[in-house]
Parts: sequence; C-alpha cells; structure tokens
Amino acid sequence: MELAPDWNIRAETAQEELLYNFWNERQSIMNQCAPCEDGTCNDSFVYWWHAHVIDVLVDGYERTKKRSYLQKVDQVLAGVHQLNGGTLLHNFYDDMEWMALALLRVYDVTKNEDYMEKVLVLWENIQTAWNDHMGGGMAWRKDQLDYKNTPANAPAAILAARLYQRFGKRQDYDWAAKIYEWNKVNLVDPETGFVWDGMNRLGDGKIDYEWEYTYCQGVFIGAGIELYRITGNRKYLNDALRTTAESMKRLVPADGGVLPDEGKDDCGLFKGIYVRYLRQLLELCPDRLEVRRMIVHNASVLWNTGRDGKGLISRSWQAPVEPAVQLCAQLSGLMLIEMVASLPAHISSKEE
Repeated sequence: MELAPDWNIRAETAQEELLYNFWNERQSIMNQCAPCEDGTCNDSFVYWWHAHVIDVLVDGYERTKKRSYLQKVDQVLAGVHQLNGGTLLHNFYDDMEWMALALLRVYDVTKNEDYMEKVLVLWENIQTAWNDHMGGGMAWRKDQLDYKNTPANAPAAILAARLYQRFGKRQDYDWAAKIYEWNKVNLVDPETGFVWDGMNRLGDGKIDYEWEYTYCQGVFIGAGIELYRITGNRKYLNDALRTTAESMKRLVPADGGVLPDEGKDDCGLFKGIYVRYLRQLLELCPDRLEVRRMIVHNASVLWNTGRDGKGLISRSWQAPVEPAVQLCAQLSGLMLIEMVASLPAHISSKEE
C-alpha cells in the first residue's frame, strides 16, 4: 500500500526552494524571476508580489513556528520599503490592500504593534479609493479613479472585516459591508454568482465580461467568508458557496480538474489566491469534498509534473517548467502546497 504524501514536508521543501531560487540578499527582496543571472530581472520592482511573499512566509511560520520565517518577513519588508521610495504607500490601491492583509497576519502571530501601525497607515490611505464614479466602489489606482474592479474592492472588504473582528470598530464593519455590497451589485452575475473583473477600464462604462479570472472569484469568496464570520448571516456564506460552485464549473476543466494557466506577470499569482480562499471556505464547510479534492489534485499534479529538479514551479501546474520562472508563478504554486498542508480535518480519508 502506497503511503500518502506528507504535505508538511513538501511545503517546507517548497519554502526552501523559494529562498534558494529567488532570494536577493543585496536588495533584501525576492528576484522577479529565476534564474536571474545578469541581474536585470529586478529592473521593474513589483510591490504586490512581495505582499504575497510575506503571506507565504507567514504560512510557513504558522505551520512550523520557526522564527526564521518572521526574520525573513522583516528583511523583505525592509527591502520593499527601500525600493518603494521609503514608504509602503503606493499608487495602486489593491497593492496596498494586499500588503495590509499580509502585515495584519504578521501582527496576528507576533502581536507586535509596529506591524499594526503599518496596517492602519495603509488602511487610512486605502479608504481614499472610495468615490462616486460608477456609483461608488474603490478605485483601482490613484491616477485612474473612475476605474473600479473586484481586485480593488473585495480585498478591501476582507481587510475592513478582519480589522473589525480584531478591534471592534464599527466603522470598519460599515466599510466592509458597503464595499462588499457595491462589488456584489456591480460586478457579480446575479444569475450565477460568477465574479467579473472590472468596469469602466476604458472610460466607456463597460464591464470586462471576457476577463474570467480565478483571482476575482477567490477574493469575493473571501469577503463573503469574513462578513459571515462577523454577522452569522447565511446570505454571505451562500454567496461564497455559489461563487465557488460556478467558478469551479467554469474554470476547472472537467477532463483533468487542473486550474488553467491564466497568463504571465500578475496573472501568475491568481490561482494561488483563489486556492487560499477556497481553503478558508473549507474551514466553514468541511463537507465540500469536491473543493478539497480539487485542491489536493492540483497540488499533486504540480508536485509530480509542474516542478523541476531545482524546485522551480511552472506557471501551468501540469506542464514543464519555463526557461525563466516568474516569482508570481512560484508564489502561486507555493501557496497551493501550503494550503494543502494546512487543510482542516475532514470526514473522508481518501487523498491523492
């Protein structure tokens, strides 16, 4: 009888491979791709990828309680601060939301008020994203205030809801509920629950219906989960479950059940974000075995097919590794492995 794989060991291995392949000691960040032999891979520093670097380091800490993970968080944070012009504030609201969410997790495990102060500075600035263009909602970036999308709204709702859960400030709950409702009314298909990306990107008021990304599904699911945890109102959980079902129907191929390659650059992160919030859904609904099986299956395919001898991870989890692997793709795969390692107990013993 073949033994089930130890996903804790696999997750620790993948964390070590991230550092081995991407860590840039001189700049105190991860290189934007690997291999990075000529040093030009960091010519364009991508702030929000490093918010997810911090997120996966917290995953590692929560799994192992090794202080080395938190030490690396501080190094990364210092590198980001320096390369971002001596601040964590940014032109892109969604980038700041991801950094705030990551640092809130660091605060949760350390109770170090310095992290919370950074979160609150970011949150105060993020609130300036809300405006009356398109009937409300959070803008995507400061120099395009009339473009509203799910990537800027759903993570902001998650952040506000989590801040309310920790500190009980009514205004944070009000923000979470308001942002969520705008996102649902404007960018969620009322017939199916599928989440659209954005509206008015070109100044024409149109919704980008053709942009069907796992990322948007994941963050809307996550926002519903957080509001359900606060209110106990089943409508939020039902929203999350409906979006989960529709997104799996549309985005998980029936022939193999492996999530798609959604493209290079930022798109390389999308699947990992989706899986992160599906795993959180399983905390509330462990009976959704189809979700669990999909996550485990994807991780098994990745481990057996989408990694090379150095531990580099393919952007497509079921294809050979590219000659140059972007950090976003590596992080997405690492998130998947960490999420499997942290899956809650369930009623079925069948795993891949």
